[in-house]
Formats: sequence, C-alpha cells, structure tokens
Amino acid sequence: MSRLSRSLTLAAVSLAAIVVAQGGAQAGAFAIREQSASAQGYSFAGAASGSGNLSSMFWNPAVITMAPGWQTELSLSLIIPRVDINPLPSVPTFVFGSSGDIGQDAIVPASYNSYQINDMLWVGLSSTSPYGLVTDPRDNWAGQVYSRSSKIFSLNVNPVVGIKINEWISVAAGPSLQYFDIRLKRAAAVTPGAPSVTLDGDDIGFGFTAGVTLTPFAGTTIGIGYRSQIDHELEGTVTSPAGRIPISSDLTTPDQLTIGISQVVTPALTVHAGFEWTNWSVLKTPLVVGPGGAVVTDLPLNYDDGFFYSLGFDYKLTDQLTLRAGVAYEESPIDTEIRSTRLPDNDRIWASVGASYQWNNKLSFDIAYTHIFAKETDIRILPGHQDYEGLPFVADVNSDVDIVSVGLRYRWDDPVVAIPAAPIVRKY
Repeated sequence: MSRLSRSLTLAAVSLAAIVVAQGGAQAGAFAIREQSASAQGYSFAGAASGSGNLSSMFWNPAVITMAPGWQTELSLSLIIPRVDINPLPSVPTFVFGSSGDIGQDAIVPASYNSYQINDMLWVGLSSTSPYGLVTDPRDNWAGQVYSRSSKIFSLNVNPVVGIKINEWISVAAGPSLQYFDIRLKRAAAVTPGAPSVTLDGDDIGFGFTAGVTLTPFAGTTIGIGYRSQIDHELEGTVTSPAGRIPISSDLTTPDQLTIGISQVVTPALTVHAGFEWTNWSVLKTPLVVGPGGAVVTDLPLNYDDGFFYSLGFDYKLTDQLTLRAGVAYEESPIDTEIRSTRLPDNDRIWASVGASYQWNNKLSFDIAYTHIFAKETDIRILPGHQDYEGLPFVADVNSDVDIVSVGLRYRWDDPVVAIPAAPIVRKY
C-alpha cells in the first residue's frame, strides 16, 4: 500500500469512528474539549504549545511542525456525566417529579495525521467532534414543557499546512469543513403523557484554523491558536401535534483563541500553562423560520463568552514512562439569568492525572482521568427569563463528571537515529 493510499485509509477509518459516536458536551455550553488523551492529563494546560503532542493540532495547527516524519495519533474519551434537576416544592408541577439523571454517557473519538515533506513543510489532517450534547430527562417530569431530550452532534475535518520558518517560529493554517446536527424535544403540555414538539435541523459549514509556535529560548515554547466561527444555515422540520412543517435557522458556532506556554525546568520536569477564550456571545437568539419566511419560534441562547485557565506539569520518571497532572478553572458562558433545563451549565474546576508509555521508538500510549467539580447550580425560569412559557420553574441542579481517555501515537516511517561520530585516529 502506498503512503498516499494508507493516509486516505486512515482518514476514512477516523471519519467512520467519529460518525458512529455521540458527543457529550464537557466544555462550556455545548463544546467538547476532550480531543486529546495526552493534553487531558494536564487539564489541557499547554495544549496550544504542544503538551498534547500531535493532537495539539486541534487548538493550534502550528504544532504539526514539532512532529517529525509521518505520524498518527488517535484518542478515545469516555465521558460519564451525572446531572439531576430537582424542582422546589413551590413549582406548580412539582408533583410530577425530578428529571432523573439527564446526563448521557458518551464516547468521543479524535484522530490526527501529519506528514513531514521536508525540513520546512508539513501537511496534516484532523477529524474531530468539536460540539456535542446529549441530555435526556424522564419523558414525564416537572419541567417537561421546557425540555425533554436534547441532542447536538458535529463532525469537523481540518486539513492543514505547516511551515517551519526558522528554529524559533512556525506557522500553520487550513480550512475546516463542519457538519452540525441538532434535535430538540419538549412536551406540548404540562400533563403526563403529553405529545412532544420536536425541532430537527442540520447543515455543513466552512471555516478555518490558524496558529503560530514560538521558541524564544531553549526549553520555552509559546503557542497561539485560532479556530474561526462557522456559519450554519440549518434546514429541517418542526414536528408537533398539529403536523410537520419545514424550517430553517441561521446558527453560528463560536470562534476560539487558545494560548499555551510550556517551560522545561529540568531534563525530567516540564511545566505547562494555558488560557482559552471562546466567543459564545456570537450565538444570540437564532430565529426559526417556516414557509414564506414566517417566524415559527426562536432559540434563545444569548450566552456570555467562556474562559478557561489551566496549569499542569509532566515528570519523566524513566525513559519510557512520563507522569502528568493538572488543574483548571472554567468560567461558563451560562449563568442563572439564562440557564435552561436543557443545559444547566455552570463554572467548574477540573482535576486531572495522566501518563504516557513509550513502547518503542514508533509506538506510545496515553491514558488520562479527569473529575469535574461543578459549582452549586440553580435554575430560575420566572417572568423575565428568556425561556419563560407561563410556567414558573425553580430547581436545584446536582452535577459532576468523570472522564477517562486513552490514546496512542504511531510513527509510520523509521526515526532517524543519530550515529555517534567515529573516533579520531591519529597516526604519528
């Protein structure tokens, strides 16, 4: 099999793996941060400066120039959320009970491929699922007029070209093709057994990624990466007891800026830090339009921007085994003024540990575990709230998340091994 054929086969397998998976949002709002098993071990500290090895391409494509030869990295994350919405006794529908656990376990795969053409030029391809959400309360519960099930699925393919300008600066950029699918369901009435109203829509949109890495001093790497907004013109239907009508809606996924720094402290110890800004405020309130341009409903989002701060380190215990750990604080784009029963998100703390094992000079494995501690959360859908439909709904939310990720990296070509210089033989 030729190198080109093998690369195309790897891309097809990666795409197939992502298509069969359902993503669970475990970054702010409905984003999925779990794109790298190695970076997760640091709580994604330094993800833009290469702490995630090749998978750092997701945050900063310029890190591709740090991967010599021909490489592939695959990761698989199991997300286990627990989210319960418990209405207060003052809620008129309190008798219908709590939501039950609305969190749905999810498996999120990602794949990355890079090929070094020469000393200056690299090409690569990533296949990821940057957005996803699955929440599924009991069909009959106190908040059913605000939500039954919710599902968001995405697939993003991103080819990139990286250029190593000199020993201290590299740049990269590439287009993104993104499939986005949404399905939202709610009850048509407060009574148990009421029929559902369902909104479906999907679209393919285009954007880009770009980035730069800087190495101002030996042992210091700074990375800056950007993922653009992607406009989606969703086409689909609204299905209700009255029938089904075609609809459309314009929705824009946010752009994102990530900054990372990695500093070698000793030959065994490296410290990483990261900052991430996500422009969630671009979402606003998309209108859902039916035949003839009539507004059927809207999707009131109106999120704030999201921020993520992280700090981590790795320690090379042996030539083969590297240990890592990290913590992060995430400012959610959702607060009590707009918090919904579909996505009761809030600020949270990440705590992670991980390890890498270098099996040989071609193959290595990664594993990581994260626990997310959510801030005390409440829902207050009262007059003036953007979701208010005439039914006051006040509830407390209990939530936490466990994430386990595994990954592997493989180098397809033979690494160049430095040959010691022959001893100088002098003849006298």
